[in-house]
Amino acid sequence: MILGIGSDICDARRIAAVIERHGDRFIDRIFTPTERAKAERRRNRFETYAKRFAAKEACAKALGTGLRAGVWWRDMAVVNLPGGRPTLELTGGAKRRLDALTPAGYQARIDLTMTDEGPMAQALVVISATAVGMP
Repeated sequence: MILGIGSDICDARRIAAVIERHGDRFIDRIFTPTERAKAERRRNRFETYAKRFAAKEACAKALGTGLRAGVWWRDMAVVNLPGGRPTLELTGGAKRRLDALTPAGYQARIDLTMTDEGPMAQALVVISATAVGMP
């Protein structure tokens, strides 16, 4: 069953301008150390940051809270599963909200897709739940 859907689009030029103006203060407030390390290794680092920014916005929408009610930027981290598929790892208020959304006897799954076509980045998040013991 689908628990929530969220999407977002972000202009990488806007992210670049904010990073140039606020530097580490902005990056540290929004991104986890793992996300930051990944972006800083890439030639197109602003697009990488923009995709992750869009993913966090989309996740907050899918959770039904936006960035309030205890859900903060760094509570949502874009990570890759062993096969490479991106997903979001939730902690803090975002994890508490996900747990509250997930019915008893079900396990939540977060599907994430991200794309960019400079300068735009887009993300779509679908949060679903599957009965424990079901495929």
